[in-house]
Amino acid sequence: MHLNGPTFEALARGDLAVANTASPVPLSAYFAGPEWRGVWQMRSRQVEENPASAAWVTGVIWDEQRHLAVGRAGYHGPPDAAGMVEVGYAVDPAHRRRGYARAALEALLQRAADEPQVRTVRVTISPDNLASYELASQYGFIEVGQQWDDEDGLEIVYELPAGRL
Repeated sequence: MHLNGPTFEALARGDLAVANTASPVPLSAYFAGPEWRGVWQMRSRQVEENPASAAWVTGVIWDEQRHLAVGRAGYHGPPDAAGMVEVGYAVDPAHRRRGYARAALEALLQRAADEPQVRTVRVTISPDNLASYELASQYGFIEVGQQWDDEDGLEIVYELPAGRL
């Protein structure tokens, strides 16, 4: 479920009430909490600079049956010049171990496969995030290097050709 600029701005400020007036679905307090605030600040700036990126960047993992926002997922941005997109996903701790991260990753991989300009899908995972590594490895992601992220620290970089589910 895609979010819009006003929702990103409100979440970046930690203002859940305003975020929920702009969001297409109701969000829980976890969305406006400190753990995800940096992501919303980054996405708010990104969508302000390039409104079209809202269709690509972080949105809501929405459980249609329960009418519940359980996490966030999306790409870091539209495909770059080489056709690469980077996926990211996180599930509210209250809703983990129920298949939401898998469903989000599969939806992101399917969209990448359906988009002609996407050639490579990337995911970066902290070396101590075994759950994310185990999930990504089931889809054939191959380690291609390491990088340092100022927010997340050391990350292992994995890639997969788009369309390979």
